[in-house]
Amino acid sequence: MHDSLIELLTLISSGCLSEQDIQRIAAEASAAYADADGFLAANPDINYDDSFPIPLGEWVIVGSLPDTVLFQADTAEALYRQIQASFGPQVSFVLKPCDLARADLLTALRRIQVQLGSLYPEKGGYVLIDFSEPLDDELQAVLVYREDVPRVLALAVEVGIYAAPSYESRLSAEGDGEDA
Repeated sequence: MHDSLIELLTLISSGCLSEQDIQRIAAEASAAYADADGFLAANPDINYDDSFPIPLGEWVIVGSLPDTVLFQADTAEALYRQIQASFGPQVSFVLKPCDLARADLLTALRRIQVQLGSLYPEKGGYVLIDFSEPLDDELQAVLVYREDVPRVLALAVEVGIYAAPSYESRLSAEGDGEDA
């Protein structure tokens, strides 16, 4: 599992995590998956209990990802603001957060995906991926290079973390392919 976690973290971080951070997070998560009680005993400052809807190892991963990798918000507009901020001012975005203010979630996600798909064309653009079970926010996602999406989804299944393309999964859930 450790090697799969390293590969998954490498792919979802898109260069925003150092190799040292990836190794540390993978090691901590592996230990938490292997022996949750032992991990909690060795780390008494961790605020986790059995009422959480995700395993401790997954919780360690989600809690260790910086806000330049894991985006969490209650609205698509707020999520997009975080994504935009993660790229910094040197990256120009055509879509503005205010363009999402009145849009329903599916429309907003489609607009965000179109914008992200145009960035870094050498890698096929980015895809917004729902990642893990949101604990405190409605939306929780990572960005993945389009060419890496199949591998990220396979690794997520392998390690037991929910991951799905945000727009496509909601489009399928609504069963409405007409507006796509």
